[in-house]
Amino acid sequence: MKENNLKKLFLYSQKQDTKIKRGIIYSILNKLFDLAPPVLIGIAIDIVVEGSDSFLGNLGYEDRRQQLIVLAVLTFVIWGLESTFDYVAAVTWRNISQDIEHKLRTETFNNVLDLDLEFFENKSSGRLMAILNDDVNQLEKFLDTGANKLLQTMTTVLVIGGTFIYISPLIAIFAFIPIPIIIFGSFKFTKTIAKRYTKIRNTIESLNANLSNSLTGILTVKSFNREGRETERITKSSEEVKAANYHAIKLSAAFIPIIRIAILFGFTATLLIGGFMALDGQIKVAMYSVLLFITQRLLWPLTELGDTFDLYQRAMASFKRITTLKDTRPTITNGNSELKNFENSIVFNDVNFSYVEGFSVLNNVSVEINKGQTVAIVGSTGSGKSTMIKLILRLYDVTEGDIKFDNINIKDLDLTSLRSNIALVSQDIFLFEGSVFENIAYGNLDASEDEIWEAARLSESDDFINQLPNKEHTIVGERGQKLSGGQRQRISIARAILKNPEILILDEATSAVDNETEAAIQRSLDTLKEGRTVIAIAHRLSTIRNADKIYVLEDGKIVENGTHDELVTIGKVYSNLWDVQTGNR
Repeated sequence: MKENNLKKLFLYSQKQDTKIKRGIIYSILNKLFDLAPPVLIGIAIDIVVEGSDSFLGNLGYEDRRQQLIVLAVLTFVIWGLESTFDYVAAVTWRNISQDIEHKLRTETFNNVLDLDLEFFENKSSGRLMAILNDDVNQLEKFLDTGANKLLQTMTTVLVIGGTFIYISPLIAIFAFIPIPIIIFGSFKFTKTIAKRYTKIRNTIESLNANLSNSLTGILTVKSFNREGRETERITKSSEEVKAANYHAIKLSAAFIPIIRIAILFGFTATLLIGGFMALDGQIKVAMYSVLLFITQRLLWPLTELGDTFDLYQRAMASFKRITTLKDTRPTITNGNSELKNFENSIVFNDVNFSYVEGFSVLNNVSVEINKGQTVAIVGSTGSGKSTMIKLILRLYDVTEGDIKFDNINIKDLDLTSLRSNIALVSQDIFLFEGSVFENIAYGNLDASEDEIWEAARLSESDDFINQLPNKEHTIVGERGQKLSGGQRQRISIARAILKNPEILILDEATSAVDNETEAAIQRSLDTLKEGRTVIAIAHRLSTIRNADKIYVLEDGKIVENGTHDELVTIGKVYSNLWDVQTGNR
């Protein structure tokens, strides 16, 4: 499974047009020049011991001083090339890391944006942030250094192995006996520790979710004096992360000492067998010194193998979580039909819907909303009003029945064309952290400054905007927390005006403001309603008494429909609600 993840990562990196082939070449060349100093030392010893019979002497440089000068020049060139390739390899791999990190994060985020609302209702923002940020950063740590180290370790083993075989096959056999043991142990190690790192990533995800909840709900935390409760919750989550890491650390810390013991066997074999062969004249003293030095060069890369595999397993655990999120597909599929202009009506035909199988929310709902009408949906809390709005926006699909826009099944409509015809003004206003004008312009990104000001004027936002410290450039804060509820609501109305939709949905748009602000907002809404089809959900029946048609929803069923006067005359559910709100009951 982990090999498949590595293969997927390699193939993915190639698709991003990264410099991965150059990075591999630079890493190999860097290691080749890095392994040259032991050979240079061997040549130096050869010059001192053998004189004119040395390696350089046989190339025509008989004078020992001349040989040392040549060796010094050669050393400068090799060390210079090693440093150069070390630099370009590091830069290349870090650029590769940034390329992959950027592409993975943006592609995964774009995929997340296309997922259904149900996905977000089941997955907290903190958990998603853990994947999009923490897991991507964890992958970066491996790509920055780990891939380079793996390539250099493989190059080291191959080059040193070839050198041993060239000098003495007998020494090579004994020196490399530990290598298969180390490789087998490494794979065993990665397989075991992978589960532990998966657990670490899961505990970090839970910690992020709890941190997000605590910080997002800071007003509630403070108003209820629950700082201690939140501290306990975060401490518990952090303890779980710590415990999971301790569990992994015990295993990863043991890996390097075990490798050192295995390599000690190879080094001792080289020391003894090579030494005996040098004493017997079977190999030169210079060759013997080269064997000892390159054995040392083999020691450190292999001892670092534990850290590299450690980074690798962390990266693969994160990469699996990233690709799982990236490959998640929405259950709501896009249609091919365009809703260019809304011409006739929205029709619910015997619609049934449930969020969880067996727990019905809407039952045989049939509703007709004609173009240009203002249609209200009223009912008690939990009757299914907001669910109908979600179905109109196709945030969910109906369980049974169908919804049609101009006689086209909503499932056949292109989602972009459907939602571009609809603007939602909700009681739960979300403003992005940015300026007032940036939030209004969210309704139409191509709008001019004059058009934004006109939308602000129509929503009666211009007065308070001009009183803000930096006027239209004032930063509203996270979720618009620097503004009052009424100010946030008016900006949301300005945003909807700027979008200029065919269909306007008002979901309890004035439920959270005082009477004076409600009157001002109601005037703005009346401006916004002109020439549009309006669907209004309201608890305050006074705001929808002039609607062309009112549907009364109870327990997921339409129990009454008609105008305000007609429903009051009937004297049933709507009439009772009206009497309660007007003080008659």
